[in-house]
Amino acid sequence: MALVEVRKLTKIFPQGESIFGGAAKGEVRAVDDVSLDIESGDTLGLVGESGSGKSTLGRLVLRLIEPTSGSIVFQGQDLSAASHSKMRRLRRDMQIIFQDPFGSLDPRMRVEDVIGEPLVIHEHLSSALRRSRVAELLRAVGLDESAVRRYPHEFSGGQRQRIGIARALAVHPKFIVADEPVSALDVSVGAQIVNLLTQLQRDFGLTYLFISHSMPIVRYLATRIAVMYRGKLVEVGPTDQITTQPQESYTRSLLEATPEVAV
Repeated sequence: MALVEVRKLTKIFPQGESIFGGAAKGEVRAVDDVSLDIESGDTLGLVGESGSGKSTLGRLVLRLIEPTSGSIVFQGQDLSAASHSKMRRLRRDMQIIFQDPFGSLDPRMRVEDVIGEPLVIHEHLSSALRRSRVAELLRAVGLDESAVRRYPHEFSGGQRQRIGIARALAVHPKFIVADEPVSALDVSVGAQIVNLLTQLQRDFGLTYLFISHSMPIVRYLATRIAVMYRGKLVEVGPTDQITTQPQESYTRSLLEATPEVAV
């Protein structure tokens, strides 16, 4: 059994309202009848251009937004039918790394509190144990322990993303959705973050859904690749197959559109 099983997942958003303030004039099928599996310990790279539905799919998988129809099964448990209290327990095992390291961290909180907040929510640790865990997480993502008393605005974009990764790791998750985690960073810093994610996967036995518009980054990181276009999955397969023998013209266009990235 796969760690994550998605079946016929669909998300429809209403589009606009009538001039009289009535019902929406139309709808957008942001995710359209998507099915996929993610095996434990693997990285599924979800790739497509902006607006293809990648981020919406990632949030649906974590049930951060509700699907219109379809199902998500995580560790054999149907998330679509899970109660609020059950989802709260499951969130320990399912975390997200956001695209924007500038907007995803509360600027009013010190780093110690940013990383430690999930520990407050999910674990009953003493203050001393929580500080020790935060220091351990900072070391794991390549930051000095002295960062604990500082605020997010005191760090570079790459360092903020490392803080976001440390926060995601705080409660020992099994599965992480990484939603365009390097797209807001310059190429060299982004490459460092990609290498960090690879190392953390080995160290902590993580499973990733890695969302990106960059085929070269996905090719480097992913075990399997899913190509998304206008809400639909158009091609899914092992990385070597997708990158050397793509079956769809859209996949070929993605391969041709982005240069190689040194990592």
